[in-house]
Amino acid sequence: MATWGLIVETTVGGEHKRTKTSVLAHVEGEREEALAELERRARDFVPQHPWNPKRRRFFRHGDGFLLVLDGSWQQSYSTRFTLAELLEDSAAAPEPAEPPAPEPAEPPAPADSVQPPPAGPAEERDADGVPVKPAWLGRTDLP
Repeated sequence: MATWGLIVETTVGGEHKRTKTSVLAHVEGEREEALAELERRARDFVPQHPWNPKRRRFFRHGDGFLLVLDGSWQQSYSTRFTLAELLEDSAAAPEPAEPPAPEPAEPPAPADSVQPPPAGPAEERDADGVPVKPAWLGRTDLP
């Protein structure tokens, strides 16, 4: 079953217009179902600009829709709604192929190696959890 992205590209800004792109939603299922959901959302969509539209035109185009709003001072703002099949998403966790192999056991450290001093009583910490006294302060085995 395919996953469809409902994509919206809209004009934002007043004097310095630019296009902002975002994903309205994801729809699992057939293309026709996703296109119907995109049309429903596109018809109900209220863009940020213009504040007082004088004219609203809604078009169907290929796998999507185009909303054109004419505002005051003869400025037009457009919003494009596109249906796109999701092929890859880096935020989705990959399915594990097989369980990871166990880590090999570390050999014990030689007795003559330098070890950090043993932990004493509970460290004093700031409100954000950072130790007040660094662990290296007061060690005699450091240069």
